[in-house]
Amino acid sequence: MFGKDFQRKYALTDQGIKNTKQGTIFTVIVNLVVMGGMGILYLLMTKFMDTLTTGAPLPNALTFILLVLAFVVLSLITHMQQYRTTYGLVYSEVKAVRISIAERLRKLPLGYFGKRDLADLTETIMGDVNRLEHVWSHCLGYLYGSYISTAIIAVGLFCYNWKLAIACLWGVPVAFALLFGSRKLAKKNSEVTKAAGIRVSDGIQETLENIREIRATNQEERFLNELNAKIDHHEKTMIKGELSTGIFVNAASVIMRLGVATTILTGTSMILSGQIDFMLLFMFLLVITRVYAPFDQALALIAEMFMSQVAASRLMEIYDAKTADGADSFAPDGHDIVFENVGFAYDNEQVLRGVSFTAKEGEVTALVGPSGSGKSTCARLAARLWDIDSGTIRVGGVNIADIEITPWCSRMWYCLTIP
Repeated sequence: MFGKDFQRKYALTDQGIKNTKQGTIFTVIVNLVVMGGMGILYLLMTKFMDTLTTGAPLPNALTFILLVLAFVVLSLITHMQQYRTTYGLVYSEVKAVRISIAERLRKLPLGYFGKRDLADLTETIMGDVNRLEHVWSHCLGYLYGSYISTAIIAVGLFCYNWKLAIACLWGVPVAFALLFGSRKLAKKNSEVTKAAGIRVSDGIQETLENIREIRATNQEERFLNELNAKIDHHEKTMIKGELSTGIFVNAASVIMRLGVATTILTGTSMILSGQIDFMLLFMFLLVITRVYAPFDQALALIAEMFMSQVAASRLMEIYDAKTADGADSFAPDGHDIVFENVGFAYDNEQVLRGVSFTAKEGEVTALVGPSGSGKSTCARLAARLWDIDSGTIRVGGVNIADIEITPWCSRMWYCLTIP
């Protein structure tokens, strides 16, 4: 259940998997303890019915007071542990995740950032992690714990009466089948909404970066109109996504609650036919009041859980990117820059093929050629702003691909040509 695929699907660390397991276990315990409270109520009502129908003495008040006190204490302890494992531990995990992302970004080659939209990266670091945090703390443990506890309760109900058990629980698998059948639609809506949100972030960033030029050329109205159009489009995509998701979630909730009606109808029919007594139906009705409760929060957030998989995949792209690993020190023998059969491509468009030359220390080396021939590209590759696709670049006899990015950047200067 909590294997590598699950870990990757929700971008969980090893500690995150442990936290989810603990949250699931305590959710199961809490649900069973609460169901135990229903058992105390059923036992009390059974004693009262015996008093009314057979003249048996009233139940011992002290016994039930002690049972209620034990239930309250046990419920308090288990709920506190559930809160700790589903919220407390997750918040510490989120801090570790943000730090690990920052450390991962620090180790990535500089060329990675040239190929990524900075607004997109910012949204991944802030928005996606925040969305996943909500799923980790509010959904995963509750949902999977509810699966297990409901399965345990279902076994007990089937032992009592399989007909009433089916009438009581049939809506649960049907409701979740409906929700899981809508996963592709939810994922598609999430991707569209995410893309629209990034366009809004890009528009805001572009406007802020060019605010002086916009004012100097009297382009405020045009830029604001374009930005408002992007915001309006984002709102429309959000409304459309929430509406389509809400239809499935509410339909699933209604279907699940139909179990109350089918239980009453089935139980009444069985009482009239003499197959069961009223107290057995009463017990199933008590169970129904609690068996659906664990799914209430999960149903409200399960759509968010589906959409969080888009955020998780974006986050895993950062972890999957090849890092600029290497030695943490740089001790060259001189500073000659040597290109040996270097090849490089921008997004599969080949720019350099088999380039070889030496730029000696203490001399001026000029690269001459028409626009687009790769002169600036060679400078960027030498500075390791991009990583080469083939060949070798050496500085002082040291392959720069074998140097960790931080010590390399501390020894490198790059002068940009700004028109």
